[in-house]
Amino acid sequence: MRSRSGGPPRVGLFGLLGSGNLGNDGSMEAVLGYLRSAHPEAVVDAMCGGPEVVALRHRLPATRLHWYRGEYRTASRAGAVAGKGFGKLVDAVRTAAWVRRHEVVIVPGMGVLEATLPLRPWGFPYALFLLCASGRLFGTRVALAGVGAAPIGNPSTRALVRWSARLAAYRSYRDAQSRDALRAMGVDTTGDEVCPDLAFALPTPAASPPSGTPGTVCVGVMDFHGGDDDRARAEEIHRRYLEGTIRFVRALVEDGRPVRLLTGDEVDRTVVAAILDAVDSPLVTAAEPASLADLMKEMAAADSVVATRYHNLVCALKVGVPTLALSYAAKSDTLMAEFGLAAYRHPAREVDAERLLEQFRDLEKNAPELRRTLAERNLAAARRVEHQFTALTAALFPKAVPKTHPVPTHAPRETP
Repeated sequence: MRSRSGGPPRVGLFGLLGSGNLGNDGSMEAVLGYLRSAHPEAVVDAMCGGPEVVALRHRLPATRLHWYRGEYRTASRAGAVAGKGFGKLVDAVRTAAWVRRHEVVIVPGMGVLEATLPLRPWGFPYALFLLCASGRLFGTRVALAGVGAAPIGNPSTRALVRWSARLAAYRSYRDAQSRDALRAMGVDTTGDEVCPDLAFALPTPAASPPSGTPGTVCVGVMDFHGGDDDRARAEEIHRRYLEGTIRFVRALVEDGRPVRLLTGDEVDRTVVAAILDAVDSPLVTAAEPASLADLMKEMAAADSVVATRYHNLVCALKVGVPTLALSYAAKSDTLMAEFGLAAYRHPAREVDAERLLEQFRDLEKNAPELRRTLAERNLAAARRVEHQFTALTAALFPKAVPKTHPVPTHAPRETP
């Protein structure tokens, strides 16, 4: 495949990348690995939330997603409101100009078609609509690759998501319920594929063999306030989540278990600080992972994991460590069921520390069998992700020589 000017194809990556969310960045890393392996001739750049981070970490030219830098801060003053409004007009022109320079734009994974966390329609949903509309206007193939979707209550958000999906040239989903959600919104999903989360294509560090004595428990936390429809009781949901998690960590410490606190987004640090303040013990420590690779290294060294964020769960399952989910959305339930851990889910909105501790002890009792199941499911996931990248090549690079994208399973190399 050649560019319109006859040179190598120009490929753009689009999304809230480099903004502090490790899951989003992990999906981007997986797609970059695919492009560099299967399409090394492609010229790649990004339009993203954190262009400085993406440019430094991945050596890619990167453009800011929003013209107005305070896009995701609440606007209360007249100047901020006017800035946001004017920014929407500027972004329409900026996005169109950026899209026009590419043959292909890929939205790498992420829950871009859902509102399981608080979301304003004129934030990212509007940005995604501009992308897909510009792609259709200029003949640029826009791919929503391995994305998440869910039913959306807000009519404006739902309409923007529906039209974005309709205008995209290619769609695939990280689970069947995402495809079903799009179909329920009126999108023809005939021919759309379901594949495991793109993060399953990342290199996997080897898990530490069980020591035979109780070891470290990784607890992945989240600055959780409910979903888009829970705004009225967001603080109550957060308080219950935090109090229940603190009681659970305290119970582990009373049992003499080392606890390692993990985050998945920069905003989760406030939760870590609250737990450390409430449970004053040398057995409780915190890590500051900078990538999904860092998360996986932490989890691979643990006996078990209890986690909330979706990509914390992905990392724990990928390294084959018995995992209990503090589930906040159907995507977490589906993921756990696919890996044979449906019995080990607990509602994040109603954390009951005693019940959670019972589930945790049952998890550890069945750990040997669960590790075998996870090993089998990971092999199947790796094959399906490889198929996803092959399908992506066929859809987006039809004249390219077919290549099989290897799914690495070795420990990742350190970045110099």
